[in-house]
Amino acid sequence: MTSKLLISPFTLAYYTYQCFQSTGWLGPVSIFGYFILGTMVNKTLMGPIVAKLVQQEKLEGDFRFKHMQIRVNAEPAAFYRAGLVEHMRTDRRLQRLLQTQRELMSRELWLYIGINTFDYLGSILSYVVIAIPIFSGIYGDLGPTELSTLVSKNAFVCIYLINCFTQLIDLSTTLSDVAGYTHRIGELQEALLDMSRKSQDCETLVESEWDLDKAPGCPTTEPSDTAFLLDRVSILAPSSDKPLVKDLSLKICEGQSLLITGNTGTGKTSLLRVLGGLWESMKGSVQMLADFGPHGVLFLPQKPFFTDGTLREQVIYPLKEVYPDSGSVDNERIMRFLELAGLASLVARTGGLDQQVDWNWYDVLSPGEMQRLSFARLFYLQPKYAVLDEATSALTEEAESELYRIGQQLGMTFISVGHRPSLEKFHSWVLRLYGGGSWELTRIKME
Repeated sequence: MTSKLLISPFTLAYYTYQCFQSTGWLGPVSIFGYFILGTMVNKTLMGPIVAKLVQQEKLEGDFRFKHMQIRVNAEPAAFYRAGLVEHMRTDRRLQRLLQTQRELMSRELWLYIGINTFDYLGSILSYVVIAIPIFSGIYGDLGPTELSTLVSKNAFVCIYLINCFTQLIDLSTTLSDVAGYTHRIGELQEALLDMSRKSQDCETLVESEWDLDKAPGCPTTEPSDTAFLLDRVSILAPSSDKPLVKDLSLKICEGQSLLITGNTGTGKTSLLRVLGGLWESMKGSVQMLADFGPHGVLFLPQKPFFTDGTLREQVIYPLKEVYPDSGSVDNERIMRFLELAGLASLVARTGGLDQQVDWNWYDVLSPGEMQRLSFARLFYLQPKYAVLDEATSALTEEAESELYRIGQQLGMTFISVGHRPSLEKFHSWVLRLYGGGSWELTRIKME
C-alpha cells in the first residue's frame, strides 16, 4: 500500500498532462470524474465490510478462547458432567462465527464486483474519450496511418492514467482488512490500558457473617440411603505399577459424611476420580447408587470451573439442559445463596445477575471468591451428597466452617478431601490414606 500511495501522485500528474495534450480537457475530466464515482461506490461497499471484519475477528478470538478454556479445565468440567453444556455453548459460538463469515463473504463479493466492474469499464472509457474528438471531426485531416498512430498513443496514455486510478481502487479490499485489524488492535490497546489502571486497585476479601441460628444437624445413626458402594477397590497411579489405594471397601450413606485425608500423592483426588467415573479402578467394583446432579451427587473439583456467561449462569451451572429438575431460576433464591456464600457484593460488580460480562472469571475473581461462588452453586443445586476436593483451601477456617454449616442445614452429606483438623466436626468418618496402598478408616467421636 505504501509504495503505491507514494508513486501514484507522480504517475497521475504526468499522465494527466499527457492525456490533456492528446484529448484536451475532455479526457482528464472524464477520467477524474469516473474515479470519483468509483471511489464513492467503493467507499459505500467497503463500510459494512470493516464492521463485519471486526466482528469476525472478535468471534474468532472468542471461539479459540472457548477451546482453550475447555482444554485447561477439562477435568473440572468432567466432574460436573458438563460435556453436553460445553458442546452446545462451543457450537453456538462456532455457528455465530460461521454466520458472520458468510455475511462477510457476501459483502466482499459486492466489493469485488464493484472493483472488477470499475477495471473493465475503465478500458472502455479510454476508447470513448478518444472516439469523441475523432467522430467530431477534430482529426478529420489525418490519414489512416497518422490516425491509427494517434489512437494508439492516446489509448496508451488514457489506459495508463485509468490504470493508475484502478490500482488505488484495488486497494479497497486491502484497506478494509487493515481498517478492521487496526480497529481490533485499538480495542486491545484500550483494554490493556484499562487493565493497567485497574491493576493498581487492591482487592480485599470481606468475610461476611450470616445469621443462621439453626445448629448443625446430627447425622442419623442408621444410614437411610447409600450414595457409593466400593468393594475391594484398588487404584494405581497413571503409568505406574505402584498402588495408591489397595483393597478399599467402603459404603457412603446419607448422613454419614466422610473426610479423606493424607499426604500429597497418596491418592485422595485419584479416589474422587474413581468415584466420579473419570478413572477406572484396577480391580474391585465402584457403584454410584444415587443419581448425578441436583437432589443426588454433585462434585466440587479442586479447581473451580466457570464457563462464559452471566453471574446467573455461573450459579445455576450446569444449565437446565443437563439437570431439568434443578428448580426455578428465581432471583430471590439466587441472591439468597450468593449472600450466604459471602458474595453479595459480586452482583454490583457484574452489574446484575443477567448482565453479560466480557471478562474471564478466573482473572477477575480471587481464589477465595471462586471457591465461594462454587459453594453458591452447590447451595442452589442442593444435592444430597456433595463431593468436595479441597474446595475450601483458599478460605479461612471461620469461612470454611460457615459454608459447611450452611451445607449441613441444607441437608447435604459431605465426602470431603482436606487437611484441616477443623473439618472433622462436620464429618462422621475419616479415611486416612498413607500411600503404597495402605489406608485406615476410623469413626469420629462427636463431642
